[in-house]
Amino acid sequence: MTTEPSAAAEEAEPGTPDAGAESGMPGAEARPDTGAGGTASPEPGEGETADAGTGDTDDGEAGSGDADSAAEEGTGSPAEGVAEGAVQLSEAEAELAAQRELRERIERRKAEKDGPVLAGTALSGKAADLLAAVRAVESGEKPPASVFGGSEPAPRRVAQEPVRRPQPVPSGAPASMASESVEAVRAVLVRGGAPEALAPQTAATLGEGADGQLREDPWQLLRVAGVRPEQADGFARALLGAECGPDDERRGRAVTVWLLEQAALVGHTALEAAALHAALAQRSVPDPDAAVQSALAEGDALVFQDALDEPGGAPPAPRRSVEDTHDGPGGGGEDPEDGEEAEEVRPVRVLIGLERYALAEESLADGLARVVNSLPKEDGSAAAWEPAATGSAAELIRAVAGHGLVLHTGGEASRTEPASLVAAALSLGLRVCVATHHPDGRRRFTELLADAGAHRPGDAAPGADPSPAIVATVAGLLSGEEGPGRDRDGMLLTDLLVVLDAPQLDIESAAMLAESLPDGARLVLSGDPGVLWSAGPGRVFADLLAARVCPQIASRTPDPGPVGELVSGIGIGELNQVEAPGKEVVIIPVRDAGEAVHRTVQLVADSVPRAIGIPAEQTQVITPGHGGAAGTRVLNAALKERLNPGPGRFGGFDPGDRIAYTPTPGRSVPGRVVRADADGLHLECAGEPVVVPKERVEQTVRHGWALTAHQSVGVRWPAAVVVLPGDAAQALSRPWVYTAFGRADRHLSVVHGVDQALPHAVAEIAAKPRTTRLPALITAQIPPSA
Repeated sequence: MTTEPSAAAEEAEPGTPDAGAESGMPGAEARPDTGAGGTASPEPGEGETADAGTGDTDDGEAGSGDADSAAEEGTGSPAEGVAEGAVQLSEAEAELAAQRELRERIERRKAEKDGPVLAGTALSGKAADLLAAVRAVESGEKPPASVFGGSEPAPRRVAQEPVRRPQPVPSGAPASMASESVEAVRAVLVRGGAPEALAPQTAATLGEGADGQLREDPWQLLRVAGVRPEQADGFARALLGAECGPDDERRGRAVTVWLLEQAALVGHTALEAAALHAALAQRSVPDPDAAVQSALAEGDALVFQDALDEPGGAPPAPRRSVEDTHDGPGGGGEDPEDGEEAEEVRPVRVLIGLERYALAEESLADGLARVVNSLPKEDGSAAAWEPAATGSAAELIRAVAGHGLVLHTGGEASRTEPASLVAAALSLGLRVCVATHHPDGRRRFTELLADAGAHRPGDAAPGADPSPAIVATVAGLLSGEEGPGRDRDGMLLTDLLVVLDAPQLDIESAAMLAESLPDGARLVLSGDPGVLWSAGPGRVFADLLAARVCPQIASRTPDPGPVGELVSGIGIGELNQVEAPGKEVVIIPVRDAGEAVHRTVQLVADSVPRAIGIPAEQTQVITPGHGGAAGTRVLNAALKERLNPGPGRFGGFDPGDRIAYTPTPGRSVPGRVVRADADGLHLECAGEPVVVPKERVEQTVRHGWALTAHQSVGVRWPAAVVVLPGDAAQALSRPWVYTAFGRADRHLSVVHGVDQALPHAVAEIAAKPRTTRLPALITAQIPPSA
């Protein structure tokens, strides 16, 4: 490791950063406020949150100052009111009846999935379409014709090589949204003092009759992304006048749902009841319990119980909804001899969550249990894998031979093991599909497969180049734009699905993947457990590792070179000095943010190309957040001025600009600007052309010379410059440092201005906890392995 006191990288002297100071976890980038009654569109990014006032730091890593901080406060025992209700049934009959009805809706949903006609058909289309159709069926409304358009689903064609043509990005409200509806909503917004530009988004979010919904319940505006409670309060005061008050039941219900949505933005699939009550109190809801009960009664949220594990006791019971604990008359007065008494008296925590994530977690648990149990046992198939079980991948191949679900952990170098597994599966004539988080990961793994000789003629579409195996991105696989295609039941045409970058799977994507696997197929989840978790809610990979319900294969293949050695040490909490004779790792101390920006531009434009031989276009700058004196905004402006100066003729962009394009929240793809015309901004992202309409540029495109660590997950560059200005000390954590430093392949420069906060973060600050229901759900269906 080299420390550069003042000169360029090639003139650095040996050294290492100091150790020990206190640091906190990062906050999420705030969505900008526009004052009372107004909102502003959030800037695009990887998993950005919608809570202002928490700092303008890295996307998705921490966040809502209400939901998330309250979640930490509520980690103790369940709320007293809920515990008392478990004993005094006469005071809770109405609540239990409502909860039982909600639980039955989920049971009906699960029963419908097992039916002979609908099995698999709900898998077609995107997750939003699926959830909309489920809600329509459960409520008795007519489902969208696009989802259930006939007596049986149309057969899915086998996916061919995607056509490389520009894909226009939809903007504003859907095309089907009548202009009259948007205008009606616009009139209500103007009357309430809200920005009329919100009309298309509000109409699309609230659906038919959105204007009437807003008049009847102005706090419905909180369902629109970027709107905050104080803004909705101002809107409600303008519409309701003296009738508006903080004790309005409609306000309490809307703020409850909003807090649960904010919690999902920072990774929680549910909140503990005590945490939710505390957050509601912070939002001036006078009766938090009544607000929660109102949300539950209206079906806006669900309640669950999670039995707490006791030292030396039996494994915890599965989390369940409250009404499921009162099956017998009198609320659980079973005979102690039937073995149920111990379960009834065990302490529990009460969780409140949104229906969509409850369904997704239960669906994922069901799907994984089916994957585990549907693989034929003792049929001799495992023996066929044995000849291929050689080298570093032998343990992984043997595990996959005998199990339907396998977890594989390791860094970048360990991907050679899944590549060997794919080669072995193809040699047995199996259909194999590999999914990565990012197009760059798809490219890198395709190269590994070619090196492993995993060619199998006939995989590619007619006229396309032969492919080693079907390699897609998770997003492309779920959307149907990439992958092996699906059968008439909506199941993927594959015998083995290998998902790389598994820590980036959010709960809904993981559920759709699990339910897309046919009976008898194998699933391998592979990834580096040290990186930042998914931008979306859940911590699927970490939860499965903790549950220990399937084989876990830890790779022993280390990442090579000084960068690999440094990152490996960070993974175990040690910031070690490493030998870097070729200046593979350089430390550049800086005194303030201004010097940090100056040295970063110098490194990218001059020092790294001249001393290391890596051009500026292959060097990526990574910094903790978008705001601040050395955040992505300031760094991108400075880098653009040096590397591609121009007037920003189209929304601040010029041809040749490096950009980060966010097609959907939580997924960022680096690219460059090609040109701009009447159709919009033309980009090239991961080798594919994309056209972004003018009205969508501000929301989905950033300059991309500098990214946050969340935006860079799943991508590696020949060189990386990690900027740590002094005002970013509280944003550092071990997963953040591990992820940022690990984006460098050959050279890493660290612009170091946080003194002792860096080694302290590596040694002391682990990943921020997330509240999820998956561990108990999965262990209830699959017994933990030894």
